[in-house]
Amino acid sequence: MASTTTRTGPVPVTIGPPPEPVHTIAVYAFDGMAPFELGVVVEVFGLARPELTGLLAAPWYGLKVCADRPGTQLRAVGGFSLTAHHGLDELADADTVIVVGVPNTFSGEVSPGLVAALRTAHERGARIVSICSGAFALAAAGLLDGQEATTHWRYAELLQRRHPAVKVNPDVLYVDNGDVLTSAGSAAGIDLCLHLVRSDHGARVANTVARRFVVPPHRAGGQAQFIEAAVTPVEEEDDGIARSMQWALDHLTDPLTVSVLARAARMSDRSYLRHFTARNGTSPMRWVITQRIAASLPLLESPEGSIEEIAAAVGFESAATYRHHFGRAMRTSPTAYRRTFAA
Repeated sequence: MASTTTRTGPVPVTIGPPPEPVHTIAVYAFDGMAPFELGVVVEVFGLARPELTGLLAAPWYGLKVCADRPGTQLRAVGGFSLTAHHGLDELADADTVIVVGVPNTFSGEVSPGLVAALRTAHERGARIVSICSGAFALAAAGLLDGQEATTHWRYAELLQRRHPAVKVNPDVLYVDNGDVLTSAGSAAGIDLCLHLVRSDHGARVANTVARRFVVPPHRAGGQAQFIEAAVTPVEEEDDGIARSMQWALDHLTDPLTVSVLARAARMSDRSYLRHFTARNGTSPMRWVITQRIAASLPLLESPEGSIEEIAAAVGFESAATYRHHFGRAMRTSPTAYRRTFAA
């Protein structure tokens, strides 16, 4: 009979680098919530994203829906309910915490447990975010004192009256203070969530997510949240404002002025300025600057081209002007953005 040899001792194991930690997003759910804002957060951060294969330099997010009492049914506006499986301890331990509203804005009631969890998360260095009336929870936790913040225009005056230490700006889509961010209601939550993705993963990834969302990839936070006519009826077959905007996107490197855009729309300067602002919630030149900055982001994410060359490629008259407007819009410099996101 042939003999057998039994090998003893440790089995060799190939050990590679440890996996990168997943950035955890915790969103607060409560009884009586309107589901839209919660759905936005779930859609952006919780959905499987095969379209990002090969684009991500870091893992996608891990999402947890948290409530004061996990496992209990939470009624939502519209006649249905949902169950959150995570509690406030996990919310306090997340990397980013998002509050999409409070149960009763006008009564001023904010869950004491939520307030404590927000303070704990903030002290740990977490990023704290609110959408719509969620700003009232951040203010109750003292996280907005001395800072600019926004909320739905309907609640702005109440937020200012109830929390006088907060600098409430009712005219913008969102405010980014670095570790604390606030946005206006509903669709502005989409803009802020895409802004978070852009900050974490770069413009190309954010644009890909926006494309699947079927929304514009970037609306600047400083754009007005209340527009006279969100959908402008076009009485004539020829839509001059839309034509001028498309013309501007095709000619970003040209010297663009209100007069140039008005001619493209076949309107007088005064009429064009009035109609453009009413339709888009921002002035024509501010919109042009936003489009030029957006066009520069993919260029910055490539290692090719100097800041001066990129500034010229998207239509800025000088690198200094580009740096100025980029800093105001993005809260960082083009060089710092490139250092973070360049492939």
